[in-house]
Amino acid sequence: MTEWIIAFGESVTIGVQKLLVVIVSMLPVIELKGTIPIAIAWGIPKLTSFVFAYIGSCLPVIPLLLLLRPIIKWMYTKTVFKGFANWIETRSEHRGQLIYDYRYFGLFLFVAIPLPTTGVWTGSIVASLLKMDIKKCIPLIFAGNLVAGIIVVLLHDYMWYIIIGVLSITLLLFILRKIKNKLKSRLEK
Repeated sequence: MTEWIIAFGESVTIGVQKLLVVIVSMLPVIELKGTIPIAIAWGIPKLTSFVFAYIGSCLPVIPLLLLLRPIIKWMYTKTVFKGFANWIETRSEHRGQLIYDYRYFGLFLFVAIPLPTTGVWTGSIVASLLKMDIKKCIPLIFAGNLVAGIIVVLLHDYMWYIIIGVLSITLLLFILRKIKNKLKSRLEK
């Protein structure tokens, strides 16, 4: 998939490449963390890649903060969407423990650390569901995204090693958490 994206990007003009960087960085999960390496692979300079990816990844923040709560509330009124709304809230509560514990500083850290499932989308969703002050959240999310982008650009040359390491650590932590929960449930019986 990555090879196809890189090949496609190399076949279009630089203007279209920059537009694609903005659009792709708006997508959840990918955001600027995944877009910057792709843009650099297309031959776009690092600073330009960073600027366009940063702009694109910031675009969903305000709509998410303003619209998510009303949408979730509406989803609970429709039987077909209740399960999905509950899943979003449950997942966000689980992912947002750092934000819940440290509030606004936690929100900044959550967005600033470029790990899988962290970033502007999840940070905005969790902030919205925790009913945090939008006026305080917007600059913190933008600042955290700026830090995450700088980290990705600086570490670009070692990105694949970092991704493999982060995924390995994440998997290890997930396994350890499952083991801990099983041991805890056995001790409670």
